[in-house]
Amino acid sequence: GIGVGFDTEGANSITIEEPQYTNDVHVIDDSREGWVNSVHMLLDGFFFGQKIPRFDYSAIRPLGAPILGFGGTSSGPEPLKELHASLTDLYTPKIGEPITSVDIVDTENLIGRCVVAGNVRRSAALAMGKHNDMYYLQMKNDQEKLYHHRWGSNNSFNAVVGMDYTWHANQSQQNGEPGYIWLENARKRGRFRDGERLDDINVAGFNPCVEQQLEDAELCCLVETFPAKHDDFEDYLRTLKIAYLYGKTITLSNTHWPETNAKMLKNRRIGLSQSGVIQAFNKHGRREIYKWCNEAYEYIKELDEEYSNWLCIPKSVRTTSIKPSGTVSLLNGSTPGIHFPEDEYYIRRIRFSSYSEMLESLRESGYHIEDDEYSPNTSVVEFPVHEPYFKKGKRNVSMWEQLEIAAQYQYYWADNSVSVTVTFKPDEATQIKDALEMYETRLKAVSFLKHEETGYKQAPYESITKEKYEKLIKNIRPLQRFDIEEEGTGTKFCDGEACEVTF
Repeated sequence: GIGVGFDTEGANSITIEEPQYTNDVHVIDDSREGWVNSVHMLLDGFFFGQKIPRFDYSAIRPLGAPILGFGGTSSGPEPLKELHASLTDLYTPKIGEPITSVDIVDTENLIGRCVVAGNVRRSAALAMGKHNDMYYLQMKNDQEKLYHHRWGSNNSFNAVVGMDYTWHANQSQQNGEPGYIWLENARKRGRFRDGERLDDINVAGFNPCVEQQLEDAELCCLVETFPAKHDDFEDYLRTLKIAYLYGKTITLSNTHWPETNAKMLKNRRIGLSQSGVIQAFNKHGRREIYKWCNEAYEYIKELDEEYSNWLCIPKSVRTTSIKPSGTVSLLNGSTPGIHFPEDEYYIRRIRFSSYSEMLESLRESGYHIEDDEYSPNTSVVEFPVHEPYFKKGKRNVSMWEQLEIAAQYQYYWADNSVSVTVTFKPDEATQIKDALEMYETRLKAVSFLKHEETGYKQAPYESITKEKYEKLIKNIRPLQRFDIEEEGTGTKFCDGEACEVTF
């Protein structure tokens, strides 16, 4: 699965027009393409003054009906009806006005809200605006719209080395956004250890959690490894070779989009990532792991030379990343990406379709379940966790240590990008501006999030006491397996430990 990245460069490029409403009836096909086509028609009406027919939703299967191909159960036509109404309400008052960056992001977010309500579907979205577009940068300050649909993208901006970060740093203190992306750093640098290189100058943006720099229409291809699970470097290299071969093989596949295929065939970009980095520090030592990173990177270059020649395809333009991870790392007991564990004891929240067959088993096993406050047809399950390798958590680590680890990994390992959400304490908030000035030439991207007080309800992680943990697990019975073919719908808010913003 992939996420979607988009920018606001189209602001002011068109003037909203009066659509031509007709009595023609368009029966919406019961498919993803059918839903997309209906939204396309509606937007073309407002963007180009084209005809908007009367939509007939009768062919869409009813709420709860099984979806045999994609899996899960149908949400019925209501989410699509709501989307059509929301987009109409958004653009009707703006007829005769130029489209704004806020309109663009709201449109994407409203579509995201619809897809979320669509049940067993997930995605992630990254919006990238300009550093001086204050209306865009303050979008998530509107709490009502935030909880309705503006949670649907991670909003970042194209930062410029040498700029004044005063206003942006103050904004970051409020709700953890916007994120900072130094696009020129991405275009002109691989690993920072290697100096300037101009073989990726056409980078247009990033994937939603900003570990993979991408050209327009290009896909990310990520493979996760866990150095802390290895007792020595040679053992890790064996795993890394398998990870490389898997990622490289995936680049041989074609998609349905010719533009995407052209970029993938040319760049062969992969992202070999590490998770459980903090655990690896604790097990092998920080300096030793940096040494592993540097030597392993050289090993990957050798592999890429050998196998690219053997396959008669281009070498990969970039090969290494640090993804934020989340559920994947937790499944094998690893801390996510380069992030510290939330705490020794915490709650991990995962979202499921409200019609999921898993929910009853989870409820019977004693897990707390409640309705999602953001998305219809979605339930939130709380899993209490005890971190087994705990030495230091977010409450104990400084903002500066987190930034330095990210910079070191951008130096020794990641020729794509390091995805990092730096948590800061209240007394560190005023230091964000200084931190940005100090690390603007050592990172490609960063975001900040106030520790604990995120402003989000039902956040992916919540620190708890040992007493509360023991109380929560008291009535939980082990659940070994589900005899069904479905999955959780992931998490919300790409905060560095959980990449998927579920739809």
